[in-house]
Amino acid sequence: MIQRAVLIQALSPLHAGTGQAVNSVVDLPIARYRSTGIPFLPGSSIKGVLRDVLEERVPDTRESPLNLICFGPKPDLQESEEQQEEKEKKRFAGAVVFNDARLLLLPVRSLRGTFAYVTSPLLLRLAQADLAVTLPIPKLRRIPQGQDGQPAEARAVVLPGSALLHREYVYLEDIDCKVAQEAEAALIESVKKWGTWLAEQLFKEGERDLFSERFVVVDDETMTFLWETATQVDARIRINDKTHVVQEGALWYEESLPAESILVGLLAADRPRKPGHQPITADMLLDHVIGEGRKDLQFGGKATVGRGRAQVLPVRVAAIHAPEVQP
Repeated sequence: MIQRAVLIQALSPLHAGTGQAVNSVVDLPIARYRSTGIPFLPGSSIKGVLRDVLEERVPDTRESPLNLICFGPKPDLQESEEQQEEKEKKRFAGAVVFNDARLLLLPVRSLRGTFAYVTSPLLLRLAQADLAVTLPIPKLRRIPQGQDGQPAEARAVVLPGSALLHREYVYLEDIDCKVAQEAEAALIESVKKWGTWLAEQLFKEGERDLFSERFVVVDDETMTFLWETATQVDARIRINDKTHVVQEGALWYEESLPAESILVGLLAADRPRKPGHQPITADMLLDHVIGEGRKDLQFGGKATVGRGRAQVLPVRVAAIHAPEVQP
């Protein structure tokens, strides 16, 4: 099985929901992993969007049914039960596997520099295997609670020349994060390697300073607070067509990942399972599905009100080897 990583950059707020929430202020929350709470874009959404786009742009032929091989056959709900049962005997699974895309960088409001691209050691470690890199993972923890009763202090690492820095602190939402000092050179170097690599993947040359000046790594506890509270929440209403006022009871709150969120996902391909097409390789299937260039796609719900515009960027650079940093 061959794997390729992709980065998904939200160009507008992205709502990949889970239906209605229970016992929550937000009526329509975004999808989060139950164990960690990390926001994600379901693999089923990625598969459905790519299938629709490819079937429209590169339709199958009898000689080259690549979409059918990659995604598997679709059920036809208009057929009779007998016809569906007959087809069921000939069904097969698609050869391409679509994993969930997990949050990697969250754009967060900042006192300086307007906003920051924020990540944490946990998110970097989880992304490391998907991205096929061995960049050093910074070990960054909160400053412990002092003996004088002072609360534990959030910590952050920024790159040289950061637009976020104000004296010794970075201010993200309502959190004051103390910045690592020059004495922690190994820690800063590990963050610099990640910042340089991500800038090369996400932005064209000449635009990478915008990212580097706003890239920040915070401790995992601070990141957990941010992905729970720094998402976009909009109040939505429905207007009565006759009275042109708000429909009674038609007010709800909807959560989205903000524009400029970056997620990392993984696609994998195995040998074709459709009989008669064994010469097609897994590399050919991934080239067909994702290729090498940027793709503008629409994910999640609320497309007619501008939600879910995103770019899919295949990861281009091979593995980078570096020892793990333990400051």
